[in-house]
Amino acid sequence: MPASADRTDLLRQIETLKEQLTQAQKLTALGELVSTTTHEFNNVLTTIINYAKLGLRHKDAETREKAFDKILAASNRAAKITNSVLGMARNRSAQQEPTNLTQLIEDTLVLLEREMNKYRIAVDKSFQPIPPAMINGNQIQQVLLNLLINARQAMPGGGRIMIRLAYDAEADTVDLTVRDTGSGIPPEVLPRIFDPFFSTKKGPDASGKGGTGLGLSTCRDIIEAHRGRIRVESTLGKGTAFTLKLPAAAKPAARPPLAPPLTLPSVAAAPAL
Repeated sequence: MPASADRTDLLRQIETLKEQLTQAQKLTALGELVSTTTHEFNNVLTTIINYAKLGLRHKDAETREKAFDKILAASNRAAKITNSVLGMARNRSAQQEPTNLTQLIEDTLVLLEREMNKYRIAVDKSFQPIPPAMINGNQIQQVLLNLLINARQAMPGGGRIMIRLAYDAEADTVDLTVRDTGSGIPPEVLPRIFDPFFSTKKGPDASGKGGTGLGLSTCRDIIEAHRGRIRVESTLGKGTAFTLKLPAAAKPAARPPLAPPLTLPSVAAAPAL
């Protein structure tokens, strides 16, 4: 077999392995969210049941109205969780398409809300007006989940995560930054964090989650497949910031202005003979 054919076959195998790894990382992220969403649903159901019992015990209109309001709020909360989980689990388009990145972030935060509250993590958002990003929604959500979980793990005693969205008109990119106030990454380690199988985590944290060394490597591969860039800045004792520069969706071509109606010069009528 010619060497060129061997090389082509090897490259094809590498791409297949990358796709399988990306899918495995997505399933891992979903698995980590199962316990979180299960507890959250239990809390919602407990609220609905308790206020339903309250409404049945009390016949006065004021108490019943309060019970109905609480049941409605809890039901809406359950619907948000369900929609967010389904949004991640279902197959969005396998292709990159114009995507509302603001909504994608909001859906992801719904999935992590209980975990952030449990570990006393405050989340600040700064969303500037941005155009749609040309992305694969499932893959970028996977990257975002990885960055947010990593940020939470870097702050075992609580802290703050800042999420920023902005549009870089010069580069025509939508920039997503996730910044934490955690322990930071040592400068001698920073150049290696995107290497496969390299992890700064020494073992599972208090929640039982540890590093496989594949998360950031997969994140970089996903971003590069989008023709984007991922940047990291970190200071020991002050925190870390990851910035994703994603291509903005092309604006629809403007229609050319309609030509003005053709006006023919008036022709004087010929004099009657």
